[in-house]
Amino acid sequence: MNKVLIAVDSSKGSRACIKTFIRLFSGAPAKTVILANVQQFGGSTMIHDRISDAEMLTLEEELEKSGAKKEMDRKSNAILKSHKKTLERSGIKRIKTVIREGHVAEEILKTIEKEKADLIIIGATRTLAQKLIMGDVTGEVAKKAKIPVMLVR
Repeated sequence: MNKVLIAVDSSKGSRACIKTFIRLFSGAPAKTVILANVQQFGGSTMIHDRISDAEMLTLEEELEKSGAKKEMDRKSNAILKSHKKTLERSGIKRIKTVIREGHVAEEILKTIEKEKADLIIIGATRTLAQKLIMGDVTGEVAKKAKIPVMLVR
């Protein structure tokens, strides 16, 4: 296995993904591990279905003007740094971090293609209510990915 993409955020599901990767691959690690964090702008959720593309663009512009975008970047970098440190402590050295913006599932799928990943590891810990409000990223990635998908609880 050359490249494994691990989709991460600050959830316990992401921490479980990292632990599972270490447990399964520490003896024969992938050549490169890609940690991907996506900042959600848009997507197929109950909330976003009610917002037009023009309104979403306005929201993105306002986030940039208000400084909230910088805060989102800071949080993404902190999440990636924390997960990277955990991997490094277990002996994994070739780690690439990626921050994307947009619809989470779509951006994960684009990152898989761009990075030519061989496997995606993604958490599957959202409740039904969370899926209705925030969308079912895991289900969408599992359905549309052209590579093996490992779901971690």
